[in-house]
Parts: sequence; structure tokens; C-alpha cells
Amino acid sequence: MTITNGIAIPDSKLAHEVTDIIRDTESELLFNHSTRVYLWAALIGERKGLKFDPELLYTGAMFHDIGLTERYLESQLRFEVDGANAARDFLRSRGIPEADVKKVWDAIALHTTPGIPEFMDPEVALVQVGTGMDVAGRGYDDFTDEQRKAVIATYPRGNDFEHEIIDAFYLGMKHRPDSTFGTMNDDFLAQKNSNFQRRNICSIILGSRWAHCRCHAHDV
Repeated sequence: MTITNGIAIPDSKLAHEVTDIIRDTESELLFNHSTRVYLWAALIGERKGLKFDPELLYTGAMFHDIGLTERYLESQLRFEVDGANAARDFLRSRGIPEADVKKVWDAIALHTTPGIPEFMDPEVALVQVGTGMDVAGRGYDDFTDEQRKAVIATYPRGNDFEHEIIDAFYLGMKHRPDSTFGTMNDDFLAQKNSNFQRRNICSIILGSRWAHCRCHAHDV
């Protein structure tokens, strides 16, 4: 089914399997969000004339938040890595070439890391910009009213998406606070938990063994 501007969910065996896995694993909130991420990403890719593989882009978009689900409540990895590993295992089991598997792994693992994906493969760059559009409205004005309405009509945001997605991030990461260090993800923990204490790289450097050792060059 075409959503808008000729953009549609890929109609292939692989894409249908991705849809079934994510629908069975994620909440409606995350499923609709992930699908919208693909649609925003594909629209951006088409507008910019980027050559991307719709199946790979769809897989990256759909798996990008699976690490936030109950399946990973014991994991201490970054949730992005859990999602990247899940997509990697899925694609390898379907005989997808390793180079394509890597594109999807990178797209998911780096989707919360600004300043890097934009210089990588289109699939990697587009998953990040699609996520940024859906969560934070980055690039909102680059889409027409018709495009935005068409996507939201098909995969609704609901009445309180902003608070619900923050809650979903918090619930998916509150058991692994150390995994948020050095990322924007610690903002979710700070927002929801007043007792959360951010780690500070300057304090880590100043408190390291190097800062207290007596093995500096001038002492040798």
C-alpha cells in the first residue's frame, strides 16, 4: 500500500517477516513509531536522491528500538546494540550478504549518535534522520502537510506520544544506567528519576589511576 509520494512499505517476504517479528515483540507505540521512522526516512531519501535499499532501510527502522522491549530487561548493553544484534541475527538467518548486514547493524547501533551517520551509507544516515523527525521533529518543515497527514493517518502517533516515548525509553534503560554514559540517553533517566546521577568524563579523568600515579616522564 502506497502511503504518500510513491512511498510504501516494502512488499517482500523479508519485509513481511520483519513486520511480523516487530509487531509480535513491540508495543503498538513502538511499532507505529518504527514504521513512521521508515516512512520519514524513505521520503527524505527520495527527496535527496539517495540510492538506498528499501528492505535494508525498513529492517533498520523496524528493529531500531527492539532493544527497549521486555526481551532485553536483563541486558546491560546499550539498547541500540541489542537492536543491532537482533537485526544482524535475523538477516544472517535469511542469507543476507554480510555487507548488507553491516549496513543495518550500523544504522541501528548509531541511530542515537549525532554527527556520524550522515557520512555513512544512506541506510545508516536515513534511519537516524527518520528517528529524529519522528521523536524530536527534526526536519519537520521539510515535509509537506500532505505527507505528514498521510503518514500519521496510517500509523498514528496517539494523543500523548511525546510523554509515552520518553516513558518507553526510560523503562527500557532504567535497569542499565551505565549504558547511557556518553550518549543522549542519560537524559531519559534524568527526566524520570530525580536520584539519577550522571557520570562526568572530567571527573573520571581526574580520578583515574593516571592522575594519582608518580610515573610521569620527569620522574623517570
